[in-house]
Amino acid sequence: MALNGFLDFFQKGKTFRPKKGFTAGTIRYSLHKQAQASLQSGINLRLAVRLPEGENMNDWLAVHVVDFFNRINLIYGTVSEYCNETTCPTMSGGSRYEYLWADGDLYKKPTALPAQKYIELLMDWIETQINNESVFPVSTDVPFPKTFLSLSRKILTRLFRVFVHVYIHHFDRIVTIGAEAHVNACYKHFYYFVQEFELISGKELEPLHEMTSRICKD
Repeated sequence: MALNGFLDFFQKGKTFRPKKGFTAGTIRYSLHKQAQASLQSGINLRLAVRLPEGENMNDWLAVHVVDFFNRINLIYGTVSEYCNETTCPTMSGGSRYEYLWADGDLYKKPTALPAQKYIELLMDWIETQINNESVFPVSTDVPFPKTFLSLSRKILTRLFRVFVHVYIHHFDRIVTIGAEAHVNACYKHFYYFVQEFELISGKELEPLHEMTSRICKD
């Protein structure tokens, strides 16, 4: 599914928070456009996520972390009004998986929270990382920190948990508004990317294993 179709569909309604973008004329903006063009042209997603020849891995990773942050925000925004302390008292993926929040600041120890609160804190935390130019440099003259890969893994792992919650607890809403194909396309892109670069552990991916085996057959 073309990326334009995904964005057009989800941006017709409300968005969960302001969209983070790239500055025109920068290398990362060019990579962002290149990734979008690959999706729009219908190229196999498994191939589209591969690092373009001659490009820097950290740049490619930064572009995708921001893109996935934006898209998953849009997806969650379509179900957020149905996700509250009553309907989703824990951040879970069915009865077998529950995610605890810790940020080393307000929540120093892993803490059980309603899904809506967990996701709100998660998106705030990711936005803070992305907007920190010492972590996500705007200029190519500024090097990425040595911790960039481990931080990106943490961000993507936590974003995956939003997919888990949405698919297991709110997929009926996704189907009702006709967004199933759009969400599946976004998930496939995300899954192939994290698999290509081994960014999320197999244990973390386990909650959606059965669904993934059905829809990720490219």
